[in-house]
Amino acid sequence: MPDNSRNIYGVLAEFDGPASLLKAARQMREAGFTKYDCHSPFAIHGMDKAMGLKRSPLGYFIGTVGLTALVGMTYFIYWTSAVDYPLVISGKPYFSYQAFVPVIFAITILFSAITATLGMFILNRLPQLFHPLFNSPQFKKVTDSGFFVSVEASDPKFNKVETVSFLQTIGATEVELIGDEQ
Repeated sequence: MPDNSRNIYGVLAEFDGPASLLKAARQMREAGFTKYDCHSPFAIHGMDKAMGLKRSPLGYFIGTVGLTALVGMTYFIYWTSAVDYPLVISGKPYFSYQAFVPVIFAITILFSAITATLGMFILNRLPQLFHPLFNSPQFKKVTDSGFFVSVEASDPKFNKVETVSFLQTIGATEVELIGDEQ
């Protein structure tokens, strides 16, 4: 286990495969760790539950903004066509909502998509152009064949020696200390 830094960001542990990573995530949560993350080249079913993660609030943001856009656009079209500038066109009533459904739908989808994109960036704290895990040569495998758990040094339960020992006992094949400088 190389110690490549005086300023420790945390510990990076590699596991054999998705099953051992899922088991390790469950054991990390049960041991009381709170500031850890699991990294794999693909999504692993059940990982959120194993890590004890809560459901994302992003869906509520998107639903609220989409509903607000729908109601707001409907009111805006009603106001412009029936109140501010009423015109009788082809004998139709001032507010013929059927003609405006595509516009209302498009605006609702547009605002929902913008909210989803911005919300994802904000909730994921992006853009983050550098992360201390990029210092590890082993971490480059995460996009192809690597399964990793990273534990931050800011975790209340973190102790360099005990955390490394715990990760090795739950099945880590390689454990590495990660520095926080670039």
